[in-house]
Amino acid sequence: MTPRGLALLLTWGDRYPCAIGLCAAEAAELNAGFFQRLACGRPLVTLKLAASLDGRIATSTGESRWITGPAARERAQLLRATHDAILVGTDTVLADDPELTCRIPGLGARSPVRVVLDRKLRVPPTAKIFDPTAAPVWLVTAAADDPVVGDLRKRGIDIIPAQEVPAGGLDLVAVLAALGQRGLTRLLVEGGGRLAAALLRQRLVDRLVWFHAPRLIGGDGAPAVAALGFASLAEAPRFERLSSEIVGDDAMTTFRVR
Repeated sequence: MTPRGLALLLTWGDRYPCAIGLCAAEAAELNAGFFQRLACGRPLVTLKLAASLDGRIATSTGESRWITGPAARERAQLLRATHDAILVGTDTVLADDPELTCRIPGLGARSPVRVVLDRKLRVPPTAKIFDPTAAPVWLVTAAADDPVVGDLRKRGIDIIPAQEVPAGGLDLVAVLAALGQRGLTRLLVEGGGRLAAALLRQRLVDRLVWFHAPRLIGGDGAPAVAALGFASLAEAPRFERLSSEIVGDDAMTTFRVR
């Protein structure tokens, strides 16, 4: 590719002035993951949240199935089929024991790579997600030298070593870079409130897909996004709406970061 061609690729979408031609914005959005990896070395990150009208993902007792209805859950399955990989944290796996595959008839083969952030290897080897026959599994951990890791490797699970950060958790910037190096262009995040907050805090979310269910849970419920620690509105991430639609009894809104 010529330097000029590369420059045009890097100036995709309406965020850059030289994206031109018929349906340029639509084409840029369609290829946004490729361009994101090319320009930043990491995949395009889409954070998916399914919450009540007041932004809660579970009741005070931890009950979360099901906040949204069948149509919204099916649409979320379709989201999985359109991404290279799906990312979750330890808390989500421990709470729900999910498989994270695409269960829409005919699209099972489109199930994404399952990426699990498990800093201290808290997820038991018996978890459903550790079945590599359903779809590939990548485990990101700071405990790559633990003897348990050897057993997981023998079962076909790919291990990605990661570094911890002083504030706790894993170095998410380095993790996303490692996923980009492995060829991922679109990453769907279905983790809980803590993972969502960590990504938003570091400005690592590019798209936001929010399913709103027509119910209220209250302030004692679990928030969709944990504390961000911003002291002013100017620090808060801002998004622009790309689309809105009604999905069964729920509303689905897609945003792009500004």
